[in-house]
Amino acid sequence: MRVIVRFPAIVLSLAITVTGCASPPNADVDAAKAALDKAATDGAGQYAPESLRAAQDARAALEVELKGQEDKWFKSYDKTKELAAAAKAAGDKAAADAVAGKEKADAVAVKAKADAAARTKAKAAVRIGGQIKTPTKIKDVKPVYPAIARSARVAGAVTIEATIGPEGKVIDAKVVRSIPLLDQAALDAVRQWEYTPPLLNGVPVPALVTVTINFTP
Repeated sequence: MRVIVRFPAIVLSLAITVTGCASPPNADVDAAKAALDKAATDGAGQYAPESLRAAQDARAALEVELKGQEDKWFKSYDKTKELAAAAKAAGDKAAADAVAGKEKADAVAVKAKADAAARTKAKAAVRIGGQIKTPTKIKDVKPVYPAIARSARVAGAVTIEATIGPEGKVIDAKVVRSIPLLDQAALDAVRQWEYTPPLLNGVPVPALVTVTINFTP
């Protein structure tokens, strides 16, 4: 009987020892750290700060779990693996958001630069007439009658001063005679118009032209 009683105890002791020696998921932890590092390198701090903070919080939760397991004799790393996977996913998302954010910021910067250049050209524009002949419109876009204006039977003429760039594209436009419900539709159309380049002594120059857009219900 003494042998029978001790045998299960020995088996139980071995089982506890084997389970207690479970190894931490180092590969998963390293992958989570690498994902966070990549996000930081890709500029997540600047272009995706919220995503980066979420990734850092996930990483911190993983570190807390790892530290807690160090103090235990009976270790189990199932939760550690789950937290590592979550931290990696958060890091990957932060990296992707950083790339998208940078692309958006770059596009905004390019547009701002183009707008500034257009404004500079617009300031140098001269009004058509005299030595500058009226250029020929080569691309016409009709305005879209706003539904709210049509239903309200709002009609009339919107007058716009457009700046035609040296290449013949409309680079700036502003309303000089307004009908509030129709102004934006008129501007949207005129900004898509294209002309033959305005010429002064044979040289392309930016030029001002006044156009009228008529809306009839």
